[in-house]
Amino acid sequence: MLPVLFLDVDGPLIPFGAVGARSAPATGGGNPLLSRLDPAHGTWLAALPCELVWATTWMDDANEVVALRLGLPRLPVVDFPDEDPPGRVHWKTPGLVAFAAGRPFAWLDDEIGAADRDWVAAHHPAPALLHAVDARHGLTRADVDAVAAWLGSLSP
Repeated sequence: MLPVLFLDVDGPLIPFGAVGARSAPATGGGNPLLSRLDPAHGTWLAALPCELVWATTWMDDANEVVALRLGLPRLPVVDFPDEDPPGRVHWKTPGLVAFAAGRPFAWLDDEIGAADRDWVAAHHPAPALLHAVDARHGLTRADVDAVAAWLGSLSP
């Protein structure tokens, strides 16, 4: 089975910083932040040897809106539990570990912290890369290269 790459939308794919429009502006009353999506991200992500999975509050709307603009196929979506994890652990973390079901995974998000890394290390038996993306700039080639290098380091 392939490793999983969990993708957040707001921050990594739609940066929060003041950036120029990268793609055509949203029309018809759409979300104006969608113009910040970079179509190159779809090409970069699709080239990685892993299963891409949405890990975002966009839920299946990520398939209807974001995937289309990035040229990605319909992706699986993590269905997060309703309860909050203990302490400073991000609310997504237990759901990602459950979805991965023992498979190696990488997670691209702008809200990853030390508590998440500690929680994953204690609750997930396989390798995991929790890679924080700078939300001001969004996903960069260096971020994707870091994931690619990590994926390449996994034993076949």
